[in-house]
Amino acid sequence: MKHLIKIAISIIALWYTLVVGAQGDLPNISSLDSGWNAITTDGVCSAGTPYQFYSKPSADNSEVLVYFNGGGACWFGEACDLNMQPNVHTPFAEMDANNPANMRGIFNFENLENPFANYSIVVVPYCNGDVHVGGVEREYTYQNESGENINVTAYHNGFVNSQTVLDWVYKSFSAPSRVVVSGSSAGAIGGSFYAGLIAEHYDDTPVILIADAAGGYASPFIYRTFEAWDVASILPNWPEYAGETNQSLTFQDFYIASANHNENLTIAQYNTAEDMVQYNFSYLIGDPQGSFSLPQRILNNYLEIENNTDEFSHYTAGGSTHTIMGTPMFYQYSVEGVRYVDWVSDLINGNPVADISCVNEAAGCANAPE
Repeated sequence: MKHLIKIAISIIALWYTLVVGAQGDLPNISSLDSGWNAITTDGVCSAGTPYQFYSKPSADNSEVLVYFNGGGACWFGEACDLNMQPNVHTPFAEMDANNPANMRGIFNFENLENPFANYSIVVVPYCNGDVHVGGVEREYTYQNESGENINVTAYHNGFVNSQTVLDWVYKSFSAPSRVVVSGSSAGAIGGSFYAGLIAEHYDDTPVILIADAAGGYASPFIYRTFEAWDVASILPNWPEYAGETNQSLTFQDFYIASANHNENLTIAQYNTAEDMVQYNFSYLIGDPQGSFSLPQRILNNYLEIENNTDEFSHYTAGGSTHTIMGTPMFYQYSVEGVRYVDWVSDLINGNPVADISCVNEAAGCANAPE
């Protein structure tokens, strides 16, 4: 069986070498059904399986939401090995976890309060373990419990896959009136990077970034992920990224560079103060357990972005639940009389929003998402 698996991986690798960068024609948006459409590309996921994305057109395609899905991450052999359990990243684009038809929150179009009900929506599935910004194929080796060397090939191909989707977006929506970029967890990190590229392309259009549940990462070991994914190799040639390396980059740099490069971009974040997923991935990156306060890291990251950009908004919920955009809590959660759905609606429509925080036990924090 292992021999057959190795042969299959070799065939996939050859196929990948032949097709990457040779994307064929994708369907025109006018040919799509009114519901969700899965569009297969020439890209590959971390194990070499095919990549696809989803689109749901609207009546006039004037307002567009580009959503980057999340699903863990991998940057070393054990984490990228699909035979290891539990698996810490979503490895296939066609998994139910990547299908927006299975999501709620902003994908619930039966809810009359959905601010994206009339938007054309493009969902960028997550399957490369690289928060959508990887630019390299990696060969990892680690020893299992029996002392056997295990070799793992991981296609950290998030950049190529995301660019394929965005090229289709640019072709399909030539002059939108508004573009919202969002993403949850790993997708929030990728979304903060691509929001800058999208705003640069649509330079006369309001672009709004809403990043969900990834604002607490500030580990001194974060460079390990950037090195594994070779993120520096995919940075645009902007003055805002001048001199940045895999050793110097932080996730906050994506927000700062994207905002400062584009006057038409508005940036915002949502987090829960005690998000257990952000805690656990920080530990996996290398932080000792109990060595930091996530609420303090979130606050410090907010301040770093605020001090280096002209405008930045944030909404911090209580509790430890991870993500909100694709959950029913999108409509239910409220702090100090401000419901999150109303806060998002005001944000995307250009109305002023207050910064909301449950870190200091503001009124309504007892109803924290759980």
